[in-house]
Parts: sequence; C-alpha cells; structure tokens
Amino acid sequence: MANTVKIQQPKIPQELTTVDFQVMDEPYFEMSIIQDCSIIGEDINRIRFDQVVFKNVTFVDVSFKNIDLTDVIFDRCDLSNTDFSGGSIHRVEFKESKILGLNLSDASLGNVSFENCNANLCSFGYAKLKQVKFHSCSLRNVDFFECKFNKIMYTACDLNEANFEGTKLSGVDISTCTFNQLNVSIADLAGCIVSEEQAIGFARLIGLKIKE
Repeated sequence: MANTVKIQQPKIPQELTTVDFQVMDEPYFEMSIIQDCSIIGEDINRIRFDQVVFKNVTFVDVSFKNIDLTDVIFDRCDLSNTDFSGGSIHRVEFKESKILGLNLSDASLGNVSFENCNANLCSFGYAKLKQVKFHSCSLRNVDFFECKFNKIMYTACDLNEANFEGTKLSGVDISTCTFNQLNVSIADLAGCIVSEEQAIGFARLIGLKIKE
C-alpha cells in the first residue's frame, strides 16, 4: 500500500520573480523565488505563500503560526526551530533541508514530501497527514503523537526513538527504515508493514521469546 502512494508535486511556473522577504500589510507572496538570505525574528500569523521557491534560505527565530503554504519548495534551507504550527501545507517539498525541531503540530499536510532532510526533533503532534512521503530523512526523536495518517510513506529513514503514541500505523510501511527503539503502542502498531528483523524486535518488545 505505502509503495503506491502518489504525491502531487508543487505546481511552480517556469518564470518566477526574485524578491526579498519584506513584511507587508497583506502578508502574501506568490509566483516568486526567495533565495540566499536569512529571515530573522519574524512573528506573523497566517502568512501565505503560493507558488514560491525558497532556495538557500535560513530562518532564525521565526514564528509563522497558521501559515498557508500551497505549491512551495524549500530547497537547501535551514528551518531549525521554526514554528509552522496550525499550518495548511499542500503540494510542498522540503529538499535537502535542515528542519531540526520544526514545529508542525496541529498542521494539515497534503501531498508533501521530505527528501534528504535532517528532521530530528520535529513536532507533528495532532497533525493530519495525507499523502506524505519521507525519503532518506533523519527522523530521530520526531513526535507524531496522536496524528491522523492517510497514505504515508517512509523509505530509508532513521526513525530511532520516534514517538507514534496514539497514531494508528495500519498500512504504513517502515520496513526500509532503521531504529533501535520506537515509542508506539502494540494496538497502534497493528497492520504496520515491517521487515522480518523488525518483527523479531517487536515480538521481544511484547515479551515473546524467540526460539533460534
């Protein structure tokens, strides 16, 4: 099931206008590229980005709660500890970016891909994720507490100590991922697709003794 997940790519025009990030009365950016800069100390509620590419942008002490991202690419950006909580995030790509501690709690994500990202300590608590892909990402200590998953794909990710408490993993394939420990209840693990080695680890977790 997970291997058939299709992710819609951002719809980006061929020609984008290069702009600087400047706070406006109407916090709305469209059909533009923001690159090679830092966004520092901004606190804006409900800012909107539509058909925007961020390239080599560093976010420092930024809070964009309830952000609206549609058809957006983050390429080689640093969003460490940025607050996107409550955001509406659709057809968005995070590519080769550092998103350490990015707050996506209570957000709604649809057709979103994370590729080759350092996403350790990210928070997705209470978020809704539909058609979302994580590929070759470090997801250590990520919080997926009480998320709603629909067509989620993990491939070749480090999930060590990720928290899936209260999140049903039925149909989710983690067989190509690595971890020493996951925080997940046995009930929520039902239907999760795992490798043989992982299955043995989970069997030991519930107290089964494996006969060699």
